[in-house]
Amino acid sequence: MTHTPRLYVPAITPFAPDLSVDTARFTASCRRILDDGADGLAVFGTTSEATSLSVTERIAALDALVDAGIDPACLIPGTGCAALPDTVALTRHATGLGCKGVLMLPPFYYKPLSDEAVFASYAAVIDSVPDVALYLYHIPQIAGVGLSIPLIGRLIEAFPGTVRGLKDSSGKWDNTAAVIASFPGIETFSSSESLLPVNVAAGGAGCISASANVNAAGIMRLIRALGTADEAAALAQVSAVRTACEGMPLIPGVKAVAAIRMADPNYARVRPPLVPLTQDQTAQAARAAALCLWQEPVS
Repeated sequence: MTHTPRLYVPAITPFAPDLSVDTARFTASCRRILDDGADGLAVFGTTSEATSLSVTERIAALDALVDAGIDPACLIPGTGCAALPDTVALTRHATGLGCKGVLMLPPFYYKPLSDEAVFASYAAVIDSVPDVALYLYHIPQIAGVGLSIPLIGRLIEAFPGTVRGLKDSSGKWDNTAAVIASFPGIETFSSSESLLPVNVAAGGAGCISASANVNAAGIMRLIRALGTADEAAALAQVSAVRTACEGMPLIPGVKAVAAIRMADPNYARVRPPLVPLTQDQTAQAARAAALCLWQEPVS
């Protein structure tokens, strides 16, 4: 199956000086990303510091986006938690708002976990929220729990129409390619924009990328250029931004570049256990910012 390539952005979560969620800045940065052309927002992912947010904070922040007029149909919020009731609560809330779907980590505290254990966890959520549109989140190097090809296939077979896609953040193209080949009916996203050409050529659906917070316009330019004479130049630009962001601690680095973009240092603030950039790393953020492609704000 051929999927239209799309970009969803795991939007950063700005914090106030007291480390509460700054919903005004959160809404402003999400609007700016959409103004840059992104197809949607995968809020409350890894880049969003989701595991450092409470269930109450995530619900309130998602409500703030919708109340501000952002279409829930372009939102795929992360809902996977270590505790099953938290995952169910977040999933039920997002589904009730009419979100496009939810991006769900497997339970990640107890490990190692068998495929049977992970299947049982996903099944319990689906049974509790049977109308959920589920996007699986595979990031084993962080979560410590991965999603095998047989497990994905079992979920698709057991719950027809429920599993809509998967984000592969393993960093292993062979795994992404195997998911695309095995399950062409679902949307498979890479986590790096540098893989967009091979992802789309293989039948994938695009990317969900941390550095899209600051280079969504550049990534969308690459998507439009795929298969044209402009592809190489567009790919070189997004790869340069990606490399620059990966040269810093990724989440503080992306937030620092976003702060430059928004002309507001408050966007760079992180919540512990993350720490701000060093002086040298802040200089690297400025160099990364110079490589980004930004649209003018919509008035």
